[in-house]
Amino acid sequence: MKCIIIGLGTYGKVLAVEFSGFGHEVIGADNDASRVERVKDSCAAVFQIDACDELALSVLPLKKVDVVIVAIGRNLGASVRVVALLKKLGVKHIYARANDYVHRNILQAFDIDRVLIPEERAAHDLVRQMELGVKTSQFRVDGKYSVFMFCIPKVFVGHKLNDLHLNEEFDLKVIAVKQAGKSVNSLGIAYKESAVAEGAEDDIVLQADDELVCYGKESDFRKFCRML
Repeated sequence: MKCIIIGLGTYGKVLAVEFSGFGHEVIGADNDASRVERVKDSCAAVFQIDACDELALSVLPLKKVDVVIVAIGRNLGASVRVVALLKKLGVKHIYARANDYVHRNILQAFDIDRVLIPEERAAHDLVRQMELGVKTSQFRVDGKYSVFMFCIPKVFVGHKLNDLHLNEEFDLKVIAVKQAGKSVNSLGIAYKESAVAEGAEDDIVLQADDELVCYGKESDFRKFCRML
């Protein structure tokens, strides 16, 4: 995948580094020289430009990438102007970061692919972690349904998966079980490594550090968390 990230603050920098780490081709852009400098080794190309200027923005290969991500958060005016210019220049796939719900509602009016509110996501993850007592990752499928991955709480250790009755009692479908294990690298050093368990999942005895991957409604997942 090829993408352009406009705005290389903390959020944009992490996006650039992570996308590049997965082998994607990333082009970065920011008007701040120090931000451009700190991501230049992670990007295929990086530009120091004022993206609010249509002529400067058109220098980027906007039509040759799969998606353009506007990672500008705090400056609402700049964010909205850049998205408006991208739409004017015919960019088909646009993601944009919003700082709050007003910002989100304005961006939604442009009919872009996705509005991102990282602070909201971080808050949701923190609440779930505190409710469940373990770290939880979520992939939202739509407004109601999500995929959840979480480390099993201590009360699950030693129980078989079918003893939990997640589907019957909470309408949460278990997609996979990731079991913790150990591997040894080429230097003979042991390290922890998780892998999806194979075979009859219902008979799996859960161990400490195992992870469950479930699919269901967020409301049902919250109910499940409160019952622990």
